[in-house]
Amino acid sequence: MTYDPYPGGQSGGYPPNPGGQPGGYQPYPGGGPGGYQPYPGGGSMPPQQRPSAPSSVVNAVRLMYAGAVFTALAVILGLTRIGSVRNSFQHHTNPVFTASQVNTAVNVFIGTVIAVGLIVITLWLWMSLMCTAVKNWARITSTVFFGIGTIVLVRVAVAGGAAGTLIVIVLGWLTGLGAVVLLWRKESSAFFKGPQYPGTW
Repeated sequence: MTYDPYPGGQSGGYPPNPGGQPGGYQPYPGGGPGGYQPYPGGGSMPPQQRPSAPSSVVNAVRLMYAGAVFTALAVILGLTRIGSVRNSFQHHTNPVFTASQVNTAVNVFIGTVIAVGLIVITLWLWMSLMCTAVKNWARITSTVFFGIGTIVLVRVAVAGGAAGTLIVIVLGWLTGLGAVVLLWRKESSAFFKGPQYPGTW
């Protein structure tokens, strides 16, 4: 008869460990250290949602859109003055412009009006988008642009521009004033200086 030194196949006569580990325990019941499953869905914690923008910021952005509209109107009104501009170049220059010089001067006027208008409209829309994205520097930059606009308004008023164009420029200036005041209200400051969140509201 053959002598088996360990009846049952293991030292001490015990059967094999049911879990494949000493003591019969699974290494991590539940699939992780401490028995905890990872975050449901296998991903990390979802990003924190940005709180809703206060009404002051929402209205400031709306005023910026209105400012872009007023700028477009100012450009259109400026272009309606081409006839008077041409007449001014023909009869009120010293020395008198030739026909070619008058045409060149008028074309420069048209190009300047359109270019400046597009730049200002772009700035209005850019600032509105950056304020929507909760960029605190955007309201600082908007304030600087408003200061520059104030200087332009004073110069246009002193130069005695066309009444219609001047009225539209003043409306645009008032729009900018309202937007700046709203951006620096207490609730707006708390919103801009809070945690930064991805996306837009």
